[in-house]
Amino acid sequence: MSKQSQLRSLYRSLLRELPPKPLTSSSSSRTRSPIHQRLRESFSADAPHEHAAAQADQLVQYLKAQRQYTTLLERYNPGMNMDEEERVRLTARRVGMDLPVEYPKGGEKS
Repeated sequence: MSKQSQLRSLYRSLLRELPPKPLTSSSSSRTRSPIHQRLRESFSADAPHEHAAAQADQLVQYLKAQRQYTTLLERYNPGMNMDEEERVRLTARRVGMDLPVEYPKGGEKS
């Protein structure tokens, strides 16, 4: 693989790992975020050093690993982002119990 195609592949890999841009309007889609601009500037230089390319490759590997870690964490710890009440309710349901219905302090059913 030639040096230019390797750098292009590395640049595209970095862009793929960045969070997606929100689609709000067509005029804002033309402007790039500061991280996109910085990446473009660093890769548009005539001949980036071999050390910089190796660092960028390590960054791509790190970002992929972080994305996979987050995905696995969300998959195997589903109650991580729940509030305490919802977690208790789902835990009770898991063992075959339903929590009692709570009434407001006024004594009326809602």
